[in-house]
Amino acid sequence: MFSKILIANRGEIACRVIKTAHRLGIRCVAVYSEADANARHVAMADEAFLLGPAPSSESYLRADRIIEIAIACGAEAIHPGYGFLSENTGFAQACEDNGIAFIGPPASAIAAMGSKSAAKAIMQDAGVPLVPGYHGDDQTPAVLKREAEKCGFPLLLKAVAGGGGKGMRVVEALSEFDEALASACREAKNAFGNPDMLIERYLTQPRHVEIQVFCDSQGNGVYLAERDCSVQRRHQKVIEEAPAPGLSDATRKAMGEAAVLAAKAIDYVGAGTVEFLYDVDGSFFFMEMNTRLQVEHPVTEMITGQDLVQWQLLIAAGEPLPLQQHEISINGHAFEARIYAEDPDNDFLPATGRLDYLRTPTESDHVRVDTGVIEGDEVSVYYDPMIAKLIVWDDNRERALARLAKALGDYRIGGIKTNVRFLRNLALAAPFKAADLDTGFIDKHHTLLFPPAKLDTAECLLMAACFFLQSDKAGLPGGNDPYSPFGRQTGWRLNSSFARPMQLVQGEKQHDLRILEQDQGYDISLDGARYNVSATLNGDTLDVIINGHRRTVFGHRNGPRLTLLDQGEQFSCQLHVETFGEADHQGDASLTAPMNGAVVAVLVEPGQAVSKGDTLVVMEAMKMEHSIRAPRDGVVSAVYFAEGELVSDGAELVALDANIEEAS
Repeated sequence: MFSKILIANRGEIACRVIKTAHRLGIRCVAVYSEADANARHVAMADEAFLLGPAPSSESYLRADRIIEIAIACGAEAIHPGYGFLSENTGFAQACEDNGIAFIGPPASAIAAMGSKSAAKAIMQDAGVPLVPGYHGDDQTPAVLKREAEKCGFPLLLKAVAGGGGKGMRVVEALSEFDEALASACREAKNAFGNPDMLIERYLTQPRHVEIQVFCDSQGNGVYLAERDCSVQRRHQKVIEEAPAPGLSDATRKAMGEAAVLAAKAIDYVGAGTVEFLYDVDGSFFFMEMNTRLQVEHPVTEMITGQDLVQWQLLIAAGEPLPLQQHEISINGHAFEARIYAEDPDNDFLPATGRLDYLRTPTESDHVRVDTGVIEGDEVSVYYDPMIAKLIVWDDNRERALARLAKALGDYRIGGIKTNVRFLRNLALAAPFKAADLDTGFIDKHHTLLFPPAKLDTAECLLMAACFFLQSDKAGLPGGNDPYSPFGRQTGWRLNSSFARPMQLVQGEKQHDLRILEQDQGYDISLDGARYNVSATLNGDTLDVIINGHRRTVFGHRNGPRLTLLDQGEQFSCQLHVETFGEADHQGDASLTAPMNGAVVAVLVEPGQAVSKGDTLVVMEAMKMEHSIRAPRDGVVSAVYFAEGELVSDGAELVALDANIEEAS
């Protein structure tokens, strides 16, 4: 076994590998960018080395620098994690050339499966069924368009070297093909250095079922059950579960044996995942093979009782598989929910910012949290916006799903937008409970998954007022000075009582409250109604009774700003101050940057006439592209940013004159 390994990755996967390696007595070397100098994985490692500036191309993708560090520090092996260099043939070969064990498959296996088109050819030879489409070498746009017509619509454009939903587009009609191809190629080239595409017929009700395989250097191979990853947004997984609900033992065995056959066909060694599309009629089609550990590997660990990172380390050290196929069994059911910094209500656009407040569910045999961040960390524009993975297990799917909903209700994050509320809505949705799954689940059940906020505005304003009052009285961080005479809350005045005024701003609306402090609480007037309220604040926990109704919520205060959190729901407001806000001088909201990012394409110029729906600018953030489209017919009067420039959330990108005749 190795005595020291280097982890060529960051975030939660680096922390995950360190945890197992330390349990096995292996010293760990971390690498980091300037943006990650204070990251959790750096603190957990035994030693760490700076790679370079924040952009991944200047840090985590610097294979030469990583090899140099490994040699200098005496690391015997490199674990690539997932993403970055994990499926890079050149990096795996460089490790081998420098006498460093690569904790992954041989470079030849990565090369064979790294191209989706080549992988499909291997699968075809192995007799694994394939989805109709095109995966040829001729990548000229005219040929691709002709093959698209042969394939039929809807179809899926997919980067041959891709993964994680990047470089992927669903094309509904031939008229959409040219723009979708250009965008997918551009995104693929930026993410993987290879713009080549394959074309597949887009199945309308498929499930995404994948098989976890392991092979050792002695030629043995096994599969460790399967995972269902059907619930996706932007072709990226949201919730994964194991085993796949409703899958027959015969189908599981057929898929598993096909996956092992595929791995052995390329002399595979280590952890891999063979992904299939599973159709409503029970048929399945090979999709791709990921030659690395998957983000969702914990659900397989939970149902098999195996540590897959430990398996990786043992196999990379030359040892045989820990178990044979007949020794592998599954127990219970597990779910994984990916906690992202993103805005589900705004097409899941990635969010950036500081994790001002972070509380996670209590970990146990049933609940696990894999994360690479702590409270106070920044989620930056440079890397994937995943905050953590929440994994739960129980005896069966129904119980495991109940645990997932409970744990999501206990996951509280302030300071940045997240998908926690959306995930909880998903876990509680009747179709999901019934395992009525396919890759279009979110679009199909959009209304159910995006309900109006459940928190009552009036109750929240009353609770917010109590939180402000109690935090000031207790002198908690973020509150006012409790010893200031101006901060005293007593209603006593000579010969009269005084109701303290308070103005709370929620969204664009200001609410006026009058608060009279009494012996047992407060008499509060809000928007013409009166309430009898008592409250106790203990840290971030507010126990409140409003007109006899008792409840508990959690809150995070930052000066005049407050966020209340309850069962995945959030309510934000702030104390009104005279300097609050200015007139909004922004242009049309649809012509502003929806998030921090970089401009990768400007498709218009001043004076150009455009039609509603035309793409004007393409932005990229966290390795994903987002198109800014014309909200109406008009003429472009100004373009404020050039390709390659960084822009901030809300920055105006293009000015559009709605009057075509006047503009011309």
